[in-house]
Formats: sequence, structure tokens, C-alpha cells
Amino acid sequence: MRGGESSGVTGSGGRRNRLGAGQFGTLGLHLSDSGTEQSVLGLLQAVEAELRDTVASADPFVTEAARHLAEAGGKRFRPLLVALGAQFGDPSRPEVVSAAVVVELTHLATLYHDDVMDEAPVRRGAPSANSRWTNSVAILVGDYLFARAADVAAELGPEAVRLQARTFARLVHGQIAETVGPRAGDDPVTHYLRVIAEKTGSLIATSAHFGGLFGGATPEQVAALAGYGETIGIAFQLSDDLLDIASESTDSGKTPGTDLREGVPTLPVLYALAADDTDASSVRLREILATGPLTDDVLHAEALGLLRESPALKRARETVRSYAEDARTQLAPLPDTPSRRALESLCDHIADRTG
Repeated sequence: MRGGESSGVTGSGGRRNRLGAGQFGTLGLHLSDSGTEQSVLGLLQAVEAELRDTVASADPFVTEAARHLAEAGGKRFRPLLVALGAQFGDPSRPEVVSAAVVVELTHLATLYHDDVMDEAPVRRGAPSANSRWTNSVAILVGDYLFARAADVAAELGPEAVRLQARTFARLVHGQIAETVGPRAGDDPVTHYLRVIAEKTGSLIATSAHFGGLFGGATPEQVAALAGYGETIGIAFQLSDDLLDIASESTDSGKTPGTDLREGVPTLPVLYALAADDTDASSVRLREILATGPLTDDVLHAEALGLLRESPALKRARETVRSYAEDARTQLAPLPDTPSRRALESLCDHIADRTG
């Protein structure tokens, strides 16, 4: 499964990364109030400690394998949204930390399974679990983490269990839809956007939902947070698609054109393939893209150059900005607080990072 991991708050303590206010800026999130900032940081640090304890097992090998990705650093975007959502109620409630642990455990579990499906050798700068041990071990550890997430959710009550289960179902549906691909008569773009909503948007929506719910926000505010979470999650994944093409360096975390080389049908590529432009550049671009994965360096470079100048990339940028603005609109029921302004800053960041 292609990830929905955007740059965010990472590890803690003496591990690979430290939690710090400066890391909010790498995500494009700005907290203008020191009290809110300290509350969010405190929550995230508590999540790190509880994560480590929660994945521990009576079997030392299971503990080592389960902690492998958590301790490699990685992003904490979903717990961050839990922490921000809780600011609309009482973020000091102990249930907030547990809710953040549920969504992060669920996310970590999907990464173990993703690496098996993608045959990925590296994750978060370290050998992936499947390459360090075996595919079977990685799958079973992912299952173990899902089980631990369900256990923590059960302590939060039936509503948490129900929402976590439904989110898990959406994650699986999204992965199946991506694996099977568009069926006869399906519009590839519509199919792709649906896959992203299921695979990426669903868990980010649940993160913001959990934050509001267990922080004690009003039902209207909880619904607004959930809608925002799903939409901003889609926007972030789509913006990553654009960066893979438009970025001139490895600043985005991977070599530009990686998806193109691997034949991953991202939004700009789908728009280019569906276009009916008759100019020579558009026709040539469609010819190259129709061949599948671009492993030939010359064809890859030509396609990347054509895509960067194409109407398809411009259209994809407009789509990303549309989702970012829709996410901002979802925040309307929330009071004008530092937390709301922080969530709005993510919308600005997405619009800015895609050019």
C-alpha cells in the first residue's frame, strides 16, 4: 500500500528523533499559542511512552519486532491530529492519549503489511521488518499490532471499538480496490480518489474524530473534525503525488519520479492519460505513459520533463488546492482558537508545497 505519510512530528527521547516544537514547521503546522503548543507536545510525549509499553509482549522476539518501526522514528501525524482535536474540549483527559495510541498502532500495523505487499527493503531509514526477518513475521507482527489497537480501543468503550473496526474495514477495502484496479466502466481518476479516501483519509479522519470525541468536544465539533481529517488526508496524499513529479531534489524524501519509474498511476499521470490534447507533447507523453513502468532512464527522464510542463500537472495542482480549501471549510463549526488556526495552517501548507 502506498503510504499517506506526510512529514510530521516524529519519535521521542533518545531514539532516532525527538519531539520538539520546531518539527511542527516541517509539517506546515503553526501553533501561535505557547499553552496550546505545550499541551500538544505533552500529549505526544505521553503517546510515545504508552506506545512503547503497549506493544510489549511476554515474548522478547515479538516485543523487538513490534517496536521495530515505532522506535525507528517515523511520523506521528495521526496522534498530532488527536491532540489538536482534543484542544476543543479537555485535552488533559487520559482517554485522549489512549485514543492516539489506537490510531498510531493501527497505522503502524498497516506499514508492516504494506512492506510485505510492496516488497520494500527499507522503512524509515532502517531495514523493513520483512527484510530483517521474513514476510511471515512481518504479517504476524502487523496482526499483533492490530490486536493491541483493538484491546486499547475496548478500554475506551463501544463507540471507540466500532469506529476503529469500521476504519480498519475501510483500510482493507481501499487496499483491495488498489490491488484489483479499476473495473470495466470505472473512471480511473474516480477510482484512484476513492482508494486514497479509504486508505489514507479514513484513519486521519478517525484521528481527528477521536481527539474531539475523547476530549469532550460537542457532537457538531466532532463531526467537523472528522470531515476535516478525511479531506486533509486526501489532500496530503495527492500533494505527495505532485511532489514526486515536480520536486527537483530528494527533499520530499524520495528520488523525483519514483512513482513514475515504478508504474504507480498517480493523479497527474491519470489526468495525462485521460486527456485528449492533440499537441505533440501531450500525445508523446500519453505514448510513453501507456507503456507502463518507466525503467529505461531515457524514457523516464523524457516523461518526467513532459509531465512537469503538462496541463495534467496544472490540473492536479488545482485538484489538490480544491481539497485543501474544502478541508478549511469543514472547520467552520469550530471556534476561532489557536488549534483551529493550526489546522488551517495545514491547508495553507498543502497549497504552498504543490506550487
